[in-house]
Amino acid sequence: MNIVVLAGGYSPEREVSLTSGSLIANALIKNGHSVLLLDAYCGIRELPHDPFSLFKTEATYSHKISEEIPDLKKLKEENGNSDALIGPNVLWLCRMADRVFLALHGAMGENGQLQATLDNYGIRYTGSGYVGSLLAMDKDLAKRLLRDAGVRTPDWVYVDPTLPESRETILTKIGLPCVIKPTSCGSSVGVTIVENKNELDAALLAAAPWGDRVLAEKKIEGRELTVGILDGETLPIVEIIPNEGFYDYKNKYQGNTREVCPAEIPKRVAKKAAEATLRGFEALRLRGYARFDYIMDESGKVWCLEANTLPGMTPLSLLPMAAKAAGISYEELCEKIIEL
Repeated sequence: MNIVVLAGGYSPEREVSLTSGSLIANALIKNGHSVLLLDAYCGIRELPHDPFSLFKTEATYSHKISEEIPDLKKLKEENGNSDALIGPNVLWLCRMADRVFLALHGAMGENGQLQATLDNYGIRYTGSGYVGSLLAMDKDLAKRLLRDAGVRTPDWVYVDPTLPESRETILTKIGLPCVIKPTSCGSSVGVTIVENKNELDAALLAAAPWGDRVLAEKKIEGRELTVGILDGETLPIVEIIPNEGFYDYKNKYQGNTREVCPAEIPKRVAKKAAEATLRGFEALRLRGYARFDYIMDESGKVWCLEANTLPGMTPLSLLPMAAKAAGISYEELCEKIIEL
């Protein structure tokens, strides 16, 4: 098949996405497909006479994640200050392809906007549709639906970080310690763990650039777990152990964590986490594959933090690790996602 792998995009997670996209593209080429890795925001301004010449049949794509979150202002300037989230010729090339593999993370690529656009053009793509993508990406909506489905999730408030009363709302209704996070970002971008009152204002400022609302969530002490789901079945659970701090952007992608898969947790806890993931997957109307993140507290209760509809596929990503533990190679995982 001719496959477009859409990556990059106008998102603080574009570096992660481009790394995921490179590996996915190479895996699909190894599987015998012709593949074009395409930046959803930058696009291609001038197409060759034969556009199919852009599709590669040898695995040569590569990208490395830097320690810093991308400078989106600079990216916009380099692309003529374009406000269009879908770059030149992107949709045209996607329509040419047999399938589109979505390797985007965050923003337009994961919040349902792109999925709705592709649906309108009759373009077949991987992962959840626009409804599931929207519901999972909006952390406030997702937590409401998860709670209604019987999935335990930490208490939270949904606030405007620019309003003075938001600080008091957080302290009164959630208390400290708490976690401040943007409503619609992944990869722990803009996330701060607040231990005392003096840290709260800075945390709200750090989250504010990534959306007009933020989530203040009660901090649950415990072990970090993640559960992947593929074609209706959960994968072996991964425990994430950062060398220091928490599982933030730098720790995720610079190798500063230790992962244990399958996680060394009681069978009853693993069963509860798997059941919660299956319920959450259905409640959020997801399809194909996803990954759910949890904290296991001292009593063995698992608390769902969020769902990821387009999980990372980098060398350090958790879904490929869980798939490998289930006997599914990286190439097989990519092929299965295309099939689904």
